[in-house]
Amino acid sequence: MSEEKVLDNGFVEEEKDHSKSSTNKVDPGEPALLTWQRRLNSEGSAPSEFSLSLKEIVQMAPIGFRLWRHIREEATKGNGPFMNPFARRLVTSCHGIPLGGVGSGSIGRSYRGEFQRWQLFPRKCEEKPVLANQFSVFVSRSNGEKYSTVLCPWSPEVLKETAVSGIGSWDWNLNGHNSTYHALFPRAWTVYEGEPDPELKIVCRQISPVIPHNYKESSFPVSVFTFTLYNSGKTAADATLLFTWANSVGGLSEFSGQHSNSKIMMKDGVHGVLLHHKTANGLSPVTFAIAAEETDGIHVSECPCFVISGNSQGITAKDMWHEIKENGSFDRLSSAETSVPSEPGSSIGAAIAASLTIPSNAVRSVTFSLAWDCPEVNFSSGKTYYRRYTKFYGTRGDAAAKIAHDAILENSHWESQIDAWQRPILEDKRLPEWYPITLFNELYYLNSGGTVWTDGSPPVHSLVSIVQRKFSLDWSRSGVKDIIDVSHKNDTAADILERMTSVLEQIHTTVSSNSAFGTNLLQKGEENIGQFLYFEGIEYHMWNTYDVHFYSSFALVMLFPKLELSIQRDFAAAVMMHDPTKMKLLHDGQWVARKVLGAIPHDIGINDPWFEVNAYNLYNTDRWKDLNPKFVLQVYRDVVATGDKNFAQAVWPSVYVAMAYMDQFDKDGDGMIENEGFPDQTYDTWSVSGVSAYSGGLWVAALQAASAMAREVGDKGSEDYFWFKFQKAKAVYEKLWNGSYFNYDSSGGSSSASIQADQLAGQWYARACGLLPIVDEDKARSALEKVYKYNVLKVKDGRRGAVNGMLPDGTADLSSMQSREIWSGVTYAVAATMIHEDMSDMAFQTAFGIYETAWSKEGLGYSFQTPEAWNEKDQYRSLCYMRPLAIWAMQWALTRPNLLEPEMRQEVKEDSLFLHHRGFSKVARLLKLPEEGKSRSFLQAVYEYTRMRIGM
Repeated sequence: MSEEKVLDNGFVEEEKDHSKSSTNKVDPGEPALLTWQRRLNSEGSAPSEFSLSLKEIVQMAPIGFRLWRHIREEATKGNGPFMNPFARRLVTSCHGIPLGGVGSGSIGRSYRGEFQRWQLFPRKCEEKPVLANQFSVFVSRSNGEKYSTVLCPWSPEVLKETAVSGIGSWDWNLNGHNSTYHALFPRAWTVYEGEPDPELKIVCRQISPVIPHNYKESSFPVSVFTFTLYNSGKTAADATLLFTWANSVGGLSEFSGQHSNSKIMMKDGVHGVLLHHKTANGLSPVTFAIAAEETDGIHVSECPCFVISGNSQGITAKDMWHEIKENGSFDRLSSAETSVPSEPGSSIGAAIAASLTIPSNAVRSVTFSLAWDCPEVNFSSGKTYYRRYTKFYGTRGDAAAKIAHDAILENSHWESQIDAWQRPILEDKRLPEWYPITLFNELYYLNSGGTVWTDGSPPVHSLVSIVQRKFSLDWSRSGVKDIIDVSHKNDTAADILERMTSVLEQIHTTVSSNSAFGTNLLQKGEENIGQFLYFEGIEYHMWNTYDVHFYSSFALVMLFPKLELSIQRDFAAAVMMHDPTKMKLLHDGQWVARKVLGAIPHDIGINDPWFEVNAYNLYNTDRWKDLNPKFVLQVYRDVVATGDKNFAQAVWPSVYVAMAYMDQFDKDGDGMIENEGFPDQTYDTWSVSGVSAYSGGLWVAALQAASAMAREVGDKGSEDYFWFKFQKAKAVYEKLWNGSYFNYDSSGGSSSASIQADQLAGQWYARACGLLPIVDEDKARSALEKVYKYNVLKVKDGRRGAVNGMLPDGTADLSSMQSREIWSGVTYAVAATMIHEDMSDMAFQTAFGIYETAWSKEGLGYSFQTPEAWNEKDQYRSLCYMRPLAIWAMQWALTRPNLLEPEMRQEVKEDSLFLHHRGFSKVARLLKLPEEGKSRSFLQAVYEYTRMRIGM
């Protein structure tokens, strides 16, 4: 990336070469210009979870009961549900920058220094910190002064550990009142100012290789920690930095037994210890590597194994600490190169120490790294994928040491590239200081959102996934690819594995064609960058939830556009997918097809992503009105952003089918789709009926985008046809205008006149795509001013963001749980819309409420776990959520990248479109859903009658 040019708009030109000659070295001991900051001893606000009103409890009781039953049914199958509101999670407010690249597993870290929120396997999230994982420092001076401490403040959790492990005997002397944590994703700096030695300043810089437009290093499972030590004293300081790591993947995993550690010496003076974790419960094994660089004046020594608790053989945690404290290294420690496997019920760890002398008024630095190698991603369907980084380090699971070694040598180059990307935005004086800090830190979700980045290959199948198929292993080895890296001849195991791989590939060739596997749409010569998954939220386990990705996708298209196109190919493939297998809806207990031809799925799946889509079964999303228009709008935006003509041609048939599918929801033939009286869009507890501001606006914008897309691919007939339909629908949409804003819907119901914060979603995307506005500019500005005065300013003086629905009398719309909520990502989107309408001051004041709530010291403790929603009682719903990445929509609007100029078009006459209308209508008729059955259970009928009688 050395020849990349960072543009004024924050985009980075595609990488040309990886030579290091032109990058400027960045001082790792100096925090960035602007950072999110906390004192290490500060106590954040304890997040408070949402509660339902009595009315909402009554409304949602049937769904709650069916969900509870669904959770139990899935558990008997060995599957987890897409959400479990009945489960309790550990919630804290001290999160910081997580470790690792994108899609390779994630380990969180608190601003205090704990390693927590372990997400190394799909759908597994262990929130509790592993307290043996620490950095520590030991200092001695010639005048006899000595200092030693774990570089993490004492906590009640440490006290609990004292009785069962040796780490309670360590020196937990850090107060933290003079130490400050600085965060700017993907880097963090902890500045220990005179702690523990009053004359020694220590800065730890943590960095992970998340680098825009870099599709190699950005996938690596590694972080680097560079310690810079400044000695202001009159005497030299002898210091030892210690890095300890438990053989654990979070939770109780360290006690499962059969784990082992081994010492390893690498080239370039890099020393390390490998921790081989066997894992339990069928999870993939993991190998960790902790490493340090030995250079002139720095001596590195290792303790390959110490016993944290239990009866395993080896030096105890207490004795390990004593050894380093007394001698400054492990040189006198006699230990085997490889440890004996741990006993069940015991916990073991490893340590690596770097010893050095810092002369008076001098500066020295030491570099450590942490890497992990868990190449396989396994799903309960029996399919296994390999992570993206295995393209560069292999699939054997033996690459942790090499990754840790390379990171130590390369991290300064990473930092130069990251600094070149971030600095122009940090130095932009037009922006309020909180904005660039929040802009970069919201990107934590690309790491911590349960992300998976595969190598793009088809899955490796186990026998579990083909139990219903007949097959026989081929006796001939000819033509079989050796995909297991075994070169030994006469190897019986290799021979059998090759035969199994061959037959499994043959069986699933036809199956993969009926899937959302978008790599099938790659054109000849196009790079397969792999496939990308991220959760809707760490509490909502659905991959790539599309109605939410609509908001968050701006981060990907600006920073990793090839990943964004990969996601869109998957959904383009999904449009053409038909899966008639039945699933039971939670809202009414009806059985419906999992996914029908022409519909965009809600998500790409959960237990068998790409092959079994729509994990969400609250409602039948084949009838949702926002998903298909969102697909068309995102695809066109991505074509505009990347200029990728091959992509446009490949997905155009899916765009056409997606538009034709929606024709059935135009019940009266006026060109406008109508909502059907249930929550048939992203606000899935907020019912909507008739023409609506949200879905209707998205439809109008999508028609224009489809016309523009047709022009891009040279389909003149479709271009004119969709333009005609756009003009027709636009006229209907304008009927929602009431003089100051667009009504929520046309039903005339209690929420019909609600002021929806997100009412101009269609206008927002039209502007973002460089299309013509779908409403007059004066109406757009009036509606946004109304949203600002009501939805923003009437909630805690504008310090919480925009409430979703506000009634004309200035009170919140209480018709549903979501109408009264504030959605962080939607507020960012509203702010982006304001920027597009040249209302930037109002935009920043609106978005500031999200910063104030989630990120400020006076906020609600949501930093690095921004929730989907909170309410006026300051209660959150769904921490660590995808949608807040929509802050990058603000950056997109601010930078206004070079988009295609909107073209003023001649009015198209209907009679000239007869042939195209006939063809489109035939496609639409073939895609039409059958009439929904009206049968209800007796209990359902009684329940709905009772609700009606009591006015609910």
